[in-house]
Amino acid sequence: AYLPIMSDEALIVENTGSVFLAGSHLVKAAIGENIDNQSLGGATTHCDISGVTDYKCKNDNEAVSIIKELISNIQEKETGSFSRIESKPPKKSIDEVYGILPKDRDTPYEMREILERIVDESFLREYKASYGKTLICAYARIDGWSVGIIANQRKMVKNGKGEMQLGGVIYSDSADKAARFIMNCNQKGIPLLFIQDVNGFMVGSRSEHNGIIKDGAKMVNAMANSVVPKFTLIIGNSFGAGNYAMCGKAYDPRLIVSWPTAKIAVMGGEQAAKVLLEIRKTSLKRKGQKITKINEDKIIKEILEKYEKQTSPYYAASRLWVDAIIDPLDTRMFISTG
Repeated sequence: AYLPIMSDEALIVENTGSVFLAGSHLVKAAIGENIDNQSLGGATTHCDISGVTDYKCKNDNEAVSIIKELISNIQEKETGSFSRIESKPPKKSIDEVYGILPKDRDTPYEMREILERIVDESFLREYKASYGKTLICAYARIDGWSVGIIANQRKMVKNGKGEMQLGGVIYSDSADKAARFIMNCNQKGIPLLFIQDVNGFMVGSRSEHNGIIKDGAKMVNAMANSVVPKFTLIIGNSFGAGNYAMCGKAYDPRLIVSWPTAKIAVMGGEQAAKVLLEIRKTSLKRKGQKITKINEDKIIKEILEKYEKQTSPYYAASRLWVDAIIDPLDTRMFISTG
């Protein structure tokens, strides 16, 4: 079981492929558990729940086709040049981007709709598509160039265990997926494109027990030590540690640009206002004082107004936190030129 999973890419065919350390008969004999081979180690189990395999294929022909496609993206070692073929425009119009990205930055949307209007022929070959769903990792081409895309999924998703996950938040499974994808792209010589609309990493007792710090550190480590060119596009929120993990300015991307819709900060304005208000309350409580409801509203309003100004992409650009603010229609051109 270890040998196929030690490969760079692991594909599994639905209903026929299975991977496990012990088959159903041995499991029954060893621990008394009744389970069939597909439920124990089939395609759905390892693509949706465990994340052991990377691509779920309908049949052998599809698996072979995917393998050919993956090999075609690899850097040409003899010349050292990155893979590039004839450029083809997206099948979906880039003009439609203006109507996809919601005005309210907290409104969920499907990130794939954005990606399909940026990449050649609107085609994405997703890596671990049904695992770690709050991050989309995919091989694609932009203006003919082979790229590995890591993008935040903004709509709410359900993982293989049936648990709901918030869009724009990095969980343990998505961080682990991204780390493996980044390392794969480095090994194959494929440039990386990070597309940010991220609120940060998931917090709380369940996340801590699942090892979010460990998995997050793994992702940041893989990104920070990448030797292939890195590009960053901020289209929405870019908050806190999510900014770092998704290759923020501190990690020296070759090019970091934003759309006018971007917001860059340590955390969202509402969260910051609540945190600072709680700190103020605690400070006054120690002095035996209380804060009134009117003062609470005044403090929150002041903080929100300050954050609204300082999270603007123009504020960030004026301090060289981003290299440029671009029209979404020019995204393909900027990435290709970089």
